[in-house]
Amino acid sequence: MNNTVITLFGGLAAVLVLYAIGGLIRSLPPILRAVLAGGIPLIAYFVLIIGRWPGLDVVAIHISVFFATALVLFALTVFRRRGGRMHWAPKLLMLFFLGLTLLMAGFLYIANKGLPEPIGRWWLGSNGGPVYSGFSGVVPHNQEAATAISSELSKAHREAELGWVIDVTGLDGNELERVIRIRVRNHTGLPVDRVEAELHLGRPGAAQPAVVLSLNELEAGVYGGVLRVPANGRWLAELRLSRDGDLRYHHTQELVVP
Repeated sequence: MNNTVITLFGGLAAVLVLYAIGGLIRSLPPILRAVLAGGIPLIAYFVLIIGRWPGLDVVAIHISVFFATALVLFALTVFRRRGGRMHWAPKLLMLFFLGLTLLMAGFLYIANKGLPEPIGRWWLGSNGGPVYSGFSGVVPHNQEAATAISSELSKAHREAELGWVIDVTGLDGNELERVIRIRVRNHTGLPVDRVEAELHLGRPGAAQPAVVLSLNELEAGVYGGVLRVPANGRWLAELRLSRDGDLRYHHTQELVVP
């Protein structure tokens, strides 16, 4: 979320600066100034996110904000050159784009961190506990998801089919750095070795995980590592256990770092 705020408002400032610099070149038409002012920061943003895809929604917000700002600047330049008072229609259009920018920024904040705690308590109600209102992510619409009413039931169902008993510690809490330990046993209680364990951490709705942590075998049937959460907010941690190259188990848990 912090990186998105920096790129969004930093790019917005770059659009304003580039449009002002373009005004120093008298032979440059206003429409070309607007295209360059909106396009150059957008190209720089695309280069910045190579290998770190933030999600289509975040990219769409950057595209719309950069070019909407350039369009407003172009309209102001045209009406200033014509002289006289500006018609109410362009003013309404500018206010619309400004409100759209603020609305999308608000949605982006809520999707990652949820409503501020006082507003969440007032709007959603609370029985004295914390209120979480961020986007909780999506679940696969397959037969396994349909047969499991909740994540805990789904987890127990997969364990029963596999015959493994899996205990996970370290995912609860609100620290940025966590020690993850996973104990894998078979139905007789003996440790299961030769398991390839990975933990994928990503934002809800993101196409690619932000962190992929390989868990090393600490002892027979015990796998662990140190997970460093990149930033505050809401995350989804997906545990994947494979053996002999086949994915045998996966479970997703929500992490919230205030």
